[in-house]
Parts: sequence; structure tokens; C-alpha cells
Amino acid sequence: MSETPKLEKAPLKKTAAQKVSKIGSFTAGGMAACLAVTFTNPIEVVKTRMQLQGEMSAVSQNIYKNPIQGVAVIFKNEGLRGCQRGLIAAYVYQIGLNGSRLGFYEPIRNILNKTFYPDSPSHKVQKVPINVVAGAASGIIGAIVGSPLFLIKTRMQSFSNAVAMGDQTHYRGVWNGLTTIFKAEGVKGLFRGVDAAIIRTAMGSAVQLPIYNIVKHALLRNHIMGDSPALHLTSSAVAGLGVAVVMNPWDVILTRIYNQKTDKYKGPIDCLVKTVKIEGLGALYKGFEAQVFRIAPHTILTLTFLEQTMKLVHSVETKVLAH
Repeated sequence: MSETPKLEKAPLKKTAAQKVSKIGSFTAGGMAACLAVTFTNPIEVVKTRMQLQGEMSAVSQNIYKNPIQGVAVIFKNEGLRGCQRGLIAAYVYQIGLNGSRLGFYEPIRNILNKTFYPDSPSHKVQKVPINVVAGAASGIIGAIVGSPLFLIKTRMQSFSNAVAMGDQTHYRGVWNGLTTIFKAEGVKGLFRGVDAAIIRTAMGSAVQLPIYNIVKHALLRNHIMGDSPALHLTSSAVAGLGVAVVMNPWDVILTRIYNQKTDKYKGPIDCLVKTVKIEGLGALYKGFEAQVFRIAPHTILTLTFLEQTMKLVHSVETKVLAH
């Protein structure tokens, strides 16, 4: 009896993401993040101002009540330009942050894998603790590299001719902001608050991946969702909420340290103590609604745009740069 011939499996077709180069991946990621920021920046402006309202005062201001009402107030008083304050700085920051995450994540992960699992090929080892540490470390590097841009972005977003929140600093643009700070305070001034940025990023990075994995596996294990883009999106959204809960207090502190013109806060811990002492524990969650309202759309938009930017970059690399 002759054997039934085995059918050979057709090779899986590579996606655009698997075909692009590392530079192409960075470019596509940066483009996707910038496109997403274009839509979410108005919420970021509201968040910044909500975190500053009632600063160092026992009497809380309530001009910006929630993200939607806040955007409406800004649009009414300052127009579309007011809603998009700090947008260029946000673009440059996103490019630097994504570049650091993409550039440093794998090298750090490989070093840790070789240190703790010397007998296994480093690219094949996938351990959650190592991935978390690598993600946090690359995120912290990104926070340090992007700190001057986040500083400029915060001050530009807080500035308003109509409703002043916190210290007011007016920059004509990103370059004007960088040169003004450098002339007055030197390199140290450009990295004011970097310690708060490190804490904020470390806190967010420490919980993001574990929450994502717990939610994803729980949904799969209980047959609530199958392995699909919808599962990844749902897990990302829940992880984003967890990040917002853990990170918001340090985000408030970071905003206030970046925005200060004098030295009212000596550092993140001093800012934490003074904020709680004068305004109460609730002050650490100022802007929380805007934080949540920003994270979910930013995640969805970034993932959605990434599909398209990967295809675009792949097309450019194969049809234009290949010749």
C-alpha cells in the first residue's frame, strides 16, 4: 500500500513589519506615534493644565473640570492653536523616545539574557522579568534623552494668555525654548526634573507589560476572546489604565517641576510632600481623567497608524531605495 503523499505547508507570508529594516522600523514607529499625538495632544494640554490648577493652594481651582470641557474652554479662549500648544516639541519627543526604546531594548535584553542564561541563545530566551527590566531601562533612557523636549512641551502647553495655570513661560517655538533655557541655566537647566522623569517612566514601565500579559492570558484562558488584534487592543487598553493609576502621581510631580521658573521644589520627593501637605492626597490624581482619556486613543491610534506606516516604509525601501 503506497503512502499518502504529505502536503507541504506553504511558507507563511511575511508581514510588512517583518520585511522592513531597523531604520525603517524606527521611522515607521516614529511616524505612527507622531500621527497619534496630533490627535491626542489637545487632551495632553488639558491634562497639563489640570495638574497645575490649584498648585500650592488649599483652595482648589476648577476651571478645567474634565477633558472634554477642558478642550472646549481652551478652544473658546485660544482657538485651535491653543489646543495644539507644544505639538512640535511632542513630535520630537516621541521620535527620541521611540528611538531609544527600539534602539536600546534588544541590546539590554540580550545582555541580561547572556548574564542569566549563558547556555541559551539570547534571542530565543523570553522571560517576563527580563523583558520588563529591558523595557523599563530603555524607557528610562528615552526619558533622559527626551527630557529637554518634555520640559519645553510642558511649559508651552501650560502657557495661556486667557487662563494662567502655574508659572507662565512663553517660548516662540522649540528652538527658542531650548536656546533660552541653555543661555540662562546651561545644560543643567535643560535637564531640570530629569530625576522625576526617570521615576515616572520607571513606574509606568514596571507595570505595563505585566498587566498586559495578565489580562491577555486571562481572556484567553477563560475563552472570552481569541488570539486576535481585538485581544491585543483590549489588553493594551487595560494596561494603559493600570499605567495611568500608577504613573499619575509622578506625572503631576513631573509637570510641576518642569513648569516651575524658580526653585519652589527641590526635587520630586520635596514636590510630593509639599503637594500632599497643602492640597491633600487627591492632588496627586489631578488630570487623571485626561490621562486615561489620552492613553487609550493614543494606543489605538498608534497601533492603527503603525500598520499603514510599516507598509509605506516597506514600499519605499523596496521600490525606491532598492534601485
